[in-house]
Amino acid sequence: MDITQTKRSDSYAIEFSMKDGANTVGFVFLVVIQNNIHKEPYGLLENLFVEPAYRGKGHGTAVVKAAIAKAKELGCYKIIAQSRHGRDALHDVYKKYGFADHGINFRMDLIDSPVIQQE
Repeated sequence: MDITQTKRSDSYAIEFSMKDGANTVGFVFLVVIQNNIHKEPYGLLENLFVEPAYRGKGHGTAVVKAAIAKAKELGCYKIIAQSRHGRDALHDVYKKYGFADHGINFRMDLIDSPVIQQE
């Protein structure tokens, strides 16, 4: 048996950014993934970030709502949001948006890649 690789053109990422003038103060990525199990794609919400000075002002909510709206527009059958353990405040925010705790995910670091944005 052989393993083949196919780079799919129907899976991609969209960045939603919040700007204050020329400065990006927050962003989130919607990764749209097509698989062979469903006709429709699904969305993965990834890397939600708001600069500390801009937090608590609705900027994160705005980019997340824009990403959810786009996922619906694209016909995604579900959207997944990920977060690390211990980030209870963020988990509560995701629940406020309508996300439900659906399980856990697993991670394997392949290289040492330092974080380039603040927490």
